[in-house]
Amino acid sequence: MADKVLMKGNEAIAEAAIIAGCRHYFGYPITPQTEIAAYMAKKMPKIGGTFLQAESEIAAINMVYGVASAGRRVMTSSSSPGISLKSEGLSYLAGADLPALVVNVQRGGPGLGGIQPSQSDYFQATRGGGHGDYRMIVLAPSSVQEMAELTVKGFELADKYRMTSMILADGTMGQMMEPVSLDLEVAPAPEKPWATTGTKMKRKHNIINSLFLTPDELERYNFERYDRYKKIEESEALYEEYLTDDAEICIAAFGIASRVSRNAIDEARKIGIKVGMIRPVTLWPFPSAPFKKALKTVKTFISVELSMGQMIEDVRLSTDCKVPVILCNRVGGVIPSPDEVFECIKNAAENGGVE
Repeated sequence: MADKVLMKGNEAIAEAAIIAGCRHYFGYPITPQTEIAAYMAKKMPKIGGTFLQAESEIAAINMVYGVASAGRRVMTSSSSPGISLKSEGLSYLAGADLPALVVNVQRGGPGLGGIQPSQSDYFQATRGGGHGDYRMIVLAPSSVQEMAELTVKGFELADKYRMTSMILADGTMGQMMEPVSLDLEVAPAPEKPWATTGTKMKRKHNIINSLFLTPDELERYNFERYDRYKKIEESEALYEEYLTDDAEICIAAFGIASRVSRNAIDEARKIGIKVGMIRPVTLWPFPSAPFKKALKTVKTFISVELSMGQMIEDVRLSTDCKVPVILCNRVGGVIPSPDEVFECIKNAAENGGVE
């Protein structure tokens, strides 16, 4: 068994990125993800990599665009308002079909909000993040080990599909410390014949661009992109199920909310309530299949969130609104306790899913 080391979630992301072959990091400090930048600042010079604290989040994401254009694995990280500043760059990356990894360790909002954990950037992440028709692959870790593993996965998926991957973690995941194995399997980066690496007089020029002045051409690229997204929805959705075989109540939760919910489920099972959980690991593509399957036994879904109710919309879409889907939430940086989730479960069992 591989040795484990005690690391913060943010540090695990940074080390996993290095293991995955990332040698270029551009960022700007903001709580609660600053440890990622600090770790990269210390490690990158020692391995021949590039760390640069940009003058702003806007500058950082455009530097990512430049390195991605050259076909190298590149990463940036920030927290909620910083990701908002990067949103134009995220759209440009999508428009140019460039692979990159973006990390959002969420804090409360809107605006500057607070520095405590939140999950209120779900819409921003799963609906694209910037202007235009596009998606990002969105990965939601629920442990420090997954912070590392999904970082590697994010780079690999970004390269495979030529698009941006995002790690969407809440502030708790970034700041908590757990034992983590860094014995990570990394697939070799694929060849990138489209990259702007210099022709050496042996090939035609590669052009990286998101501007298409001919409507038919832009339409063609948008349709092609969504054909690719459809393949991702069919083959890359990830999730974990917990005690769902006979569940009559099913919780949907990710990140720290899923860990709290698991404790509440165990307590509810002790008093005979048949409750389980589906934990989406990819928030996009959202894993609709297990929710549809769960309709065979489930009479009520509970979406446990650190938001005013954002993932709940995808749960309702996945279940075709055939059974009630109720919200159990805390916001503003407050994490629901296992007792609060337990009360939501008990009320659903007693009231048949009526809020």
